Amino acid sequence: MDNAIPELDSISRQLMSLERPKKPKMLVVDDEPDNLDLLYRTFRRDFNVLRAESGIHALEVLATEGEVAVIISDQRMPEMKGTEFLSRTVPKFPDTVRIILTGFTDVEDLVEAINSGQVYKYITKPWDPNELKAVVQRAADTYELLKQRTEELHRAQAQTALLATIVQVAQESPNVEATLEPIASAFGNNFSADGCILQQVEGNQLVAAKGTYNAVGDTENWLEKDPLVEDAIASGKLQVWVNTPGNPPPTDIGQYQSSGLQAHLIIPVIYRGNVLAVLSLQWKRPCKLREDELKFIHLSAQQVALVLTMTRTHQ
Repeated sequence: MDNAIPELDSISRQLMSLERPKKPKMLVVDDEPDNLDLLYRTFRRDFNVLRAESGIHALEVLATEGEVAVIISDQRMPEMKGTEFLSRTVPKFPDTVRIILTGFTDVEDLVEAINSGQVYKYITKPWDPNELKAVVQRAADTYELLKQRTEELHRAQAQTALLATIVQVAQESPNVEATLEPIASAFGNNFSADGCILQQVEGNQLVAAKGTYNAVGDTENWLEKDPLVEDAIASGKLQVWVNTPGNPPPTDIGQYQSSGLQAHLIIPVIYRGNVLAVLSLQWKRPCKLREDELKFIHLSAQQVALVLTMTRTHQ
């Protein structure tokens, strides 16, 4: 069925186009205002720089702003040392890369923090701006690599769970209708969709009411009015719409605008050339799916086709 897969790379680029590049976040912590201002000016062009004048304030900033890529903290501060503050950020933000600034020889604190993985590197005061910039850039690169690996692990676990759900549904569902809701829910959760509909197709037409499930959110089912769905059924190929400038919705029924959709992906579920169902994944926020993820969706849809076929045969 490889010839049924359209230009997945092109679809992936369309979906990725919704993702706006953002500056990575950095938190700088120092009880000296001049140092805070200097660090802010040094990195503001390349980072979204957050500031805090103490470890306690920095923890409050993180509680509000969430994870940051890099933290630069002074070591000697009132109330809480830099190493103590950084150690308290590890459980909630394990991927954040931490850098200590120190003008003192706090060797024991620094060695312990570095050996325990709480601190990536220490920089002595007064620091060399070029050296600090180089260290921070390496830290940001390290953070991105850690995030990619974490995301890949989570993605692999989620995909395994999706396939396990499909197999379980195939074994336990008494009829076709009973298979649709758990499968739609599994797809919606796996790909973080804001709406997911799995609807049967008979004679190249959507089956009204029967076999229609909205498993995520409160999305209204208007697939029968969407020309992209017609194209997916007729061509047997994935169809996509992305809300970008100059790309109006494929239909004037208004649901695209009123629902706030940012992306809509329609996957035909095919067995031996026959479209048995369509799977609609809808996002109301930026969505990015790589080519390998689209291939996985295609593979999973074919597994669903086997489930529908087997269930129809045995009911």
